[in-house]
Amino acid sequence: MSAHDLTGRVAFVTGASRGIGRACALLLARDGAAVALAARNQEKLAQVASEIQSAGGAAAVLPMDVASEEQIRSATKAALEQFGKIDILVNNAGITRDQLVMRMKRSDWDAVLNANLTAAYLCVQQVIGPMLKQRWGRIINIASVVGQVGQAGQANYAASKAGLIGLTMALAREFASRKVTVNAVAPGFVETAMTEGLAPELKEAILKSIPLGRYGTEGEVAHAVRFLASEEASYITGHVLNVNGGMLMG
Repeated sequence: MSAHDLTGRVAFVTGASRGIGRACALLLARDGAAVALAARNQEKLAQVASEIQSAGGAAAVLPMDVASEEQIRSATKAALEQFGKIDILVNNAGITRDQLVMRMKRSDWDAVLNANLTAAYLCVQQVIGPMLKQRWGRIINIASVVGQVGQAGQANYAASKAGLIGLTMALAREFASRKVTVNAVAPGFVETAMTEGLAPELKEAILKSIPLGRYGTEGEVAHAVRFLASEEASYITGHVLNVNGGMLMG
């Protein structure tokens, strides 16, 4: 069995219906993991599942809104019932509600913190028991370069992603003795539906700030996640893996 071979592993991916989550789900499945696909859009999840199944993989569709603690509980429970365990958790689901802080509504602050940070903690809480028991687990949180350097108009998003990095390190310390690693992947600007809506002049300015001179792809982020989920990454924990074209160094 090669180190990259995830055969026999079960992954739970949030926000799996599109973007980075979808790319992660497809790649983990390609490497042999059974994948529990969680997101709000059942139709899109079904498409991802059929893509995985038609390639010979195993996938389960779990409609779940990360804003609902109840739905997080029932989706993780359904995944454990169907697959018997969860070895890999990818906390990817995230939202933005951009606004200058002077004008930001409390509801926009709360929505982003709940979806991007609180939901990750709730997902971990639901899956960690079995991971600790079997003394093997991989928790991978999708952070952002914005959580490392900030961004005007994204105080809520930056705070949630910086919080996710702090959560990653705290959990890494809590679970290390049981061989459960906890890491974050911090993408820079990636071509997804989320970045599509940016104004052309902002896109231009962003490109100038990226040494590699281009946006990243969802697949490039997924490869970083796949590496951290593998046997080869067993001595890496509490780490933030930057996938940002050189935007942030040091």
